[in-house]
Amino acid sequence: MLAATFLMAAAAQTAPAPAPAANAEVERRARDVVAILSGRGDYDSVFAPSFRTAVPRAQFDAIGAQLTQALGKPTGVEAVQPTGPWSARIRIGYDRGVLNADVAIDPNGAHPITGLLTRGIEPRGPVAATIDAVVEQVAALPGHGGFTLARLGSGAPQPLQSHAASTPLAIGSAFKLVILAELVRSIEAGERKWSDVVTLDGSALPGGGYAQQPKGTRVPFRDLAERMISVSDNSATDILLFQLGRQKVEAMLPVVGMTDGGTRNVPFLGTLEMFKLKGVEGGALGTRYLALPTAQRRAFLDGPVRDTPIAAIPANLFQDGKPLRIEQIEWFASPNDLVRTMDWLRRHFDGSAGADLRAVLSKNPGLAEPAANWRYVGYKGGSEPGVLTMTFLLQGKDGGWYAMSGGVNDPAKPVDTLRFTALMGRALDLAAQR
Repeated sequence: MLAATFLMAAAAQTAPAPAPAANAEVERRARDVVAILSGRGDYDSVFAPSFRTAVPRAQFDAIGAQLTQALGKPTGVEAVQPTGPWSARIRIGYDRGVLNADVAIDPNGAHPITGLLTRGIEPRGPVAATIDAVVEQVAALPGHGGFTLARLGSGAPQPLQSHAASTPLAIGSAFKLVILAELVRSIEAGERKWSDVVTLDGSALPGGGYAQQPKGTRVPFRDLAERMISVSDNSATDILLFQLGRQKVEAMLPVVGMTDGGTRNVPFLGTLEMFKLKGVEGGALGTRYLALPTAQRRAFLDGPVRDTPIAAIPANLFQDGKPLRIEQIEWFASPNDLVRTMDWLRRHFDGSAGADLRAVLSKNPGLAEPAANWRYVGYKGGSEPGVLTMTFLLQGKDGGWYAMSGGVNDPAKPVDTLRFTALMGRALDLAAQR
């Protein structure tokens, strides 16, 4: 996950009238958050039951560990700006950066925290003054990366700034945009509706909101698509991929403009398949797969890979942070490919699937603070150790449309999440000023 898009929130409560000590209570709870992030404090007393149900302690600690990895140790609350009687925007200092977050507390009783939502991270130090400077800094990151910002209109996207924009990269979960495109195509063709329901058949699923749902559970396509895009739910992704049909999704690759890395995505892998290929028997299953010609790989996925139980995937897969075959077993696209894909989706906003499509793409804006400078932000990111990509569909305040995509691959070590997300956030800010 991207540190800048961590969601740590239950629904915040509101109160009609502020108490004189409300701001002091919010500040006190902000300091409690720092204590919890530092490994101290009483989680159960600081956070309301509703929050603890939505975000169990183990999940919060995992998020805190990733923030510490990216930013260093928490140093304290640097600012508290009230946004309501019992809520505020807070800035939590770290050794190497700042975490922005919204916090809300219960107006009653001991005032536990009912909502905590991160709003982006910032590195310490000077920022790029121009998009050209951003591009230079992306190009200088370890590994290899690409970037493009393009204006969208009636013709092909018009590049404004770019670096290695036609070079394919491993893109992580950004491949899910192609599945979304096939769903949109099928709805516009009258083959499906957003409200159509999938009945779970008990097939094995990767982690996500539907992995533990019982056989017979009924889920609308709309819900699956929203979770696939907004929270990158892998279980929703695999359900959609195989309901729509692997080969139909593959057929969408050239349609949406995946021409740079498209051929490497056939067969089009599901997420559980990718985990098995990378992890089972130390990667031996993936070695067998890679040794096959493309024509035989589909049968291998539908046979040995499908029949390999989930239990064969190591429980600690990816947890050591080491990149695993990111140049061989992944989904691939160039920044230009991803911009063209977002443009294809934009062109279908006015179609029969358009209203829901707009909502699905914009549920998670990727970077909350820079997104405030745009009228509309659609987003999909992707990551695994050594892979990080962010792609935006943007409408300016003047109504003009743009798309921006950047990515970095490093086969040797994890990508510097803080640095990359800060650069992309800065590019969003600067592009909004054009």
